[in-house]
Amino acid sequence: MGKLLRVSGLSLAVWLAGCQSVNTTRAGAVGVERQQYMFSMLSTQQVNQMYEQSYQQTLSEASRQGALDNSSANAKRVNAIAQRLIAQAPVFRPDAAQWDWQVNLIDSKELNANCGPGGKIIVYSGLIEQLQLSDDELAAVMGHEIAHALREHGREAMSKAYGTQMAQQGIGALLGLGQDSMALADQVVQLGMTLPNSRENENEADLIGLELSARAGYNPEAAVSLWQKMARVSEGAPPEFMSTHPASGSRITALQGAIPKVLPLYQQAKGKS
Repeated sequence: MGKLLRVSGLSLAVWLAGCQSVNTTRAGAVGVERQQYMFSMLSTQQVNQMYEQSYQQTLSEASRQGALDNSSANAKRVNAIAQRLIAQAPVFRPDAAQWDWQVNLIDSKELNANCGPGGKIIVYSGLIEQLQLSDDELAAVMGHEIAHALREHGREAMSKAYGTQMAQQGIGALLGLGQDSMALADQVVQLGMTLPNSRENENEADLIGLELSARAGYNPEAAVSLWQKMARVSEGAPPEFMSTHPASGSRITALQGAIPKVLPLYQQAKGKS
């Protein structure tokens, strides 16, 4: 096992040599300053283009089904909230002012929402209706998703996938491992690289989303009630959203601890409105 770990570390070092160190966003009041590593051959533009095909397919399918909603009261709510949040995105990264932001509501019972690379926002009506989200809670969801896009967590995850593949190949080539050992190597790489960062990414999206919503004039306390609702619905059959956004007591505690940092920004924004 010691030799396996050393070789895994060597493969990781080779992968890191092909990466560039970046920090996609400014720290903000919440202080998100983690250094990120992106695979140098995987640019922001490439990731945006990769996502575009999937995004357009989702919209086309919703349109064929008559589920692409641009005119309902909920669609107008989603768009209005999105525009206020988008206006604050350049606080974290100035180039976001030039992104091709798009906002969509899909009429579906699905409890889901996302913001893909480059600012492509999709909200599903089931999330709003089944959880009976207030504007503040909806802003918390959307702010969280926008934060993932600003931090380029999708590109970061793809970079890690490249690293996993390279580490597998490197270990196999150097040790001549069979299938069982390769599975073990894969587990080592997954546990050593992927899982801790994915938790970190969720925390970053929580914090940046909290600040975005506060700067946009939405009550940051709503992030707590939002995840409390999420925790309740996850007790049965967890919705798709919860598979990648697990609600937990520690998450809610972290949000409560960060609220005092952004409360003055919320009060300032409310004073201007």
